[in-house]
Parts: sequence; C-alpha cells; structure tokens
Amino acid sequence: MSNIFSNIKNAITLFRSIDFDTLGALSKKVDLPKVVNSFAHLDDNQLQGLMKMLDRTPKERVLPPVEGDFYHLGDEALKDEDRALQLKVRAFLEKEVKPIVNQYWLKAEFPFELIPKIAELNICGLTYRGYGCPNRSNLMEGMLAMEMARVDTSISTFFGVQSGLAMGSIYLLGSEAQKQEWLPSMQQFKTIGAFGLTEPEVGSAAAGGLTTTAKRVGSKWILNGQKKWIGNATFSDVTIIWARDLDDNQVKGFLVRKGNKGIAVEKMMDKMALRIVQNGLITLTNCEVDEADRLQEANSFKDTAKVLQMTRAGVAWQAVGCARGAYESALAYTQTRKQFGRPIASFQLIQNHLVEMLSNLTAMQTLCFRLSQLQDQGLLTDEHASLAKVFCSMKTRDVVSRAREVMGGNGILLDYDVARFVADAEAIYSYEGTKEINSLIVGRAITGFSAFV
Repeated sequence: MSNIFSNIKNAITLFRSIDFDTLGALSKKVDLPKVVNSFAHLDDNQLQGLMKMLDRTPKERVLPPVEGDFYHLGDEALKDEDRALQLKVRAFLEKEVKPIVNQYWLKAEFPFELIPKIAELNICGLTYRGYGCPNRSNLMEGMLAMEMARVDTSISTFFGVQSGLAMGSIYLLGSEAQKQEWLPSMQQFKTIGAFGLTEPEVGSAAAGGLTTTAKRVGSKWILNGQKKWIGNATFSDVTIIWARDLDDNQVKGFLVRKGNKGIAVEKMMDKMALRIVQNGLITLTNCEVDEADRLQEANSFKDTAKVLQMTRAGVAWQAVGCARGAYESALAYTQTRKQFGRPIASFQLIQNHLVEMLSNLTAMQTLCFRLSQLQDQGLLTDEHASLAKVFCSMKTRDVVSRAREVMGGNGILLDYDVARFVADAEAIYSYEGTKEINSLIVGRAITGFSAFV
C-alpha cells in the first residue's frame, strides 16, 4: 500500500514539473512513447552521459594560460636575477612595443621614441665584459632575443644589429682604443651602429666575392663599392664596412663614421618583411677612412666569420621568438573565436594544428637552449650555429603558416599580429646565411667534404 501512495506522490510531483504545452509541441515532432521506452532500456552510465549532454546550464570554464614555454625552460634554466630580467623585458615589450608596432610596421617607419626606453633596460652588449656591458650569459641573451621577436621581429633585429653585429665587430676585432671610443656609448644607445657586409650582387658569396674594395693611400684607406640590406644604415652613427683589400685580396673591416665624405645611404622601400627595420643601400665613392678607423684585428674573412658565428645563434633564437609570438596569438584567438556555437579551440582539427605548432616550437626552444649552453662553455662551432639557424628558420615557417590557417581570414589582417609574423618569418629564413649555405656548413662538418662551389 505504501508503494502505491509513494508512486502516486512521485507522479503528482512529476506532473507538476511538466510543461504540458511544451510536451504537446514535442509530441508532434517525436514519438514520445518510443522515446520513453528507449530511455527505460539505458543503463545508469548511459543515462548519466545523456543527462550531461542535455544539461545546457552554462558553466564557468577556467582555461589554461596562453604559454609557449611548454617545458618551462625559462622557469628552470635561468637564475632568479636572470628570470627577473627576462620578465622585465617582456613587460616592457607588452606595454611599450606591442600597442604601437603594427602602425609602424604598416608605415615602414621606425619608432625612435623607443630607443631611450630600450637603453634603460641595460641589456645592450649583454655578454661582453667591460665597457659598461652587463656580462651576462649567452643563454640569457638568447632568451631576450626570443622575448623581443615574440612581440616584434623588427625590434629584435634592430637590437641584434646594434648589440651583436656592430658592437660585436668592435668587441671581437677592434683595438683597445676603438673599444673605449665606441662600446660604452653604443651600449647606452647614444651611438647607433650598422653592419655592412651584403652587397647588391653578393650575399652568400661574401667570403670570397666582395666587390667593395679598399686601397691604402698613406694613412688613409679609399673605399669604393655598394652595400645592400644594411639594417640601421639610414640613421647609424657608425657603420662597419667590410671590403676587399686590393693589395692582399683579404677582407678587412672599417669604421665609417656618419658624415664621412664619399658615403651615401638610400632607404630601401617596399619590403614585405621586417618593415620597421630601416635597411639602406650604401654607396661608397672614394670614401676616405683613417687607418685608425680600420678594425685592427680584422685581417681576413675568417675574422668576419667570428662575428657571424656569434650572431647566428641569436638569429636562431629570433626564429623561436617569431614562432612563439604566432603560436600564442593563434592559441588565444582559438579560445575565444566561436563557430557552430563553440570556441574553435574545442575542435579536433584545430587542436591538431596547435599541438603540431607547439611541438615544433618546443623542439626549437630546446635546440637553442643547448646551443647557448655550448656558447657559454666556449664549445660553439660554425656548424652548431648553422644547424640551429637551418632548423629554426624552417620550422618557424611551418608554425606561422599554421597560425594563419587556424585564424582563417582574420589571419591575414594586421590587427591580429599573425600576418606580421608570417611576413617576418620569410626574412629570418634568408638572412644571416640562407638555408642552403648553412646546410652546406653542417654538411661539410659531418661528411668531411666541402660542397661549396
């Protein structure tokens, strides 16, 4: 008897909870007895799964942070003071650079107002000893190159030319008097440097094919020729010019000061990549340089190569930064962009793209991490740097391409940043040695045969 009353009570409660208008409308669309009968044959697990599917109550979802350092290299590898510096630089880039970078990239202009602010970070000439330089590790320098390129590869390139190529040439190959004259002011960005190696008809063949010439006449050198793609050249105070000595046919370096007679610089226009970088076409016409402004320890291209080996490692880190910026931008986009009523990050194909991007990015990071360790241990070779440059510049292309793909049409809009990363990746792929030249450097090391023409 009690069971009968209990059933009646449950039935009354059920009838009170039913919206009969809705039930009537539903009965016109489906066979209700058949639906009820089907539900009756489901087991408990099946019923629970069905109820979860039917429960449309919105729930607050806590998403994981957008983070490209999946193996926590920054957390684990850096000392506390270095980690603090990395985060300081990241905060500066997010606050000062990211809000303005697209407008300057679009106009192909340089944000000169950033130079004194970058100087305040005290990170220029990071690995050098003395001359006001911080004397930090190569790993720290690589991490900072990545941080800059993560926001904008152009700013990272400007910094790399100043701190690496220009200051590095003087630091490695200059006399003590030249170091004292130039490095302290360059470290503070009071003096801006450029590095003139590439020529209109000579890129990869710079080791033995420079057409820019130098002829000593008394206490002066007379330089003639052209240089192309020279970053910072339109506003540099000093440009390192590499020229072939007509007397001994060896490559030598010269400090050509702003205002030197016989040097003219024309801004290169209509680039599709690194548009913020002010690249110049330099024409040298009987340009006179004092012997005191010849890099005293630069006597052949082997000396030039010492600078390139050092900076090539930084370019590999730049590639990591470019890829990381694209990945993080794409990941954040997929978490908020909705299609078919759901964030596209919940779709299998999108997740597959994101995981492949992260896999490549993580491989690049760990490779560069080891590269910087070798550099700090004094074990870095040309082939080590070249392998990192080859791998990272190739994989960056893949990462930025997938980032553009998961963003659909918005991926080609500058507002979403990824379009800029896609374009800038093409410059990284070619400068500081093409994929082919760097491959041949590695190939020579592993086979014992030189395949250079």
